[in-house]
Amino acid sequence: MDIKLFDSERKVMDVLWKAGDLPARRIAEVLTHECGWNVNTTYTLIKRCIKKGAISRSEPNFRCHALITKEAVQKAETDEFIDKIYDGSVNQLFSALLGRKKLSAEQIEKLKQIVGDLE
Repeated sequence: MDIKLFDSERKVMDVLWKAGDLPARRIAEVLTHECGWNVNTTYTLIKRCIKKGAISRSEPNFRCHALITKEAVQKAETDEFIDKIYDGSVNQLFSALLGRKKLSAEQIEKLKQIVGDLE
């Protein structure tokens, strides 16, 4: 995925990912309530997302549709984070995460299950 979203654009996408297709007006109402943004701010961000190819617009009522999934964005951002911070090493990432805090036996078992499912 080549689309890079800023935090503010991701908030717009979050509304669509949670609720499905919505008119821009409704997205603006949600973000005014959640973030205190004015309508113009939300419309500007929606238009940026459209330009980036993350949202499509249809009529009537400036209806917005997410063209990318949350999972695709999470994967791309996780890959970018691992590359940037840990030189692409998943092992270094896990060492950093697991070395920070003592895990319970239940958490260790859950991690073993996740790794086992990947094998």
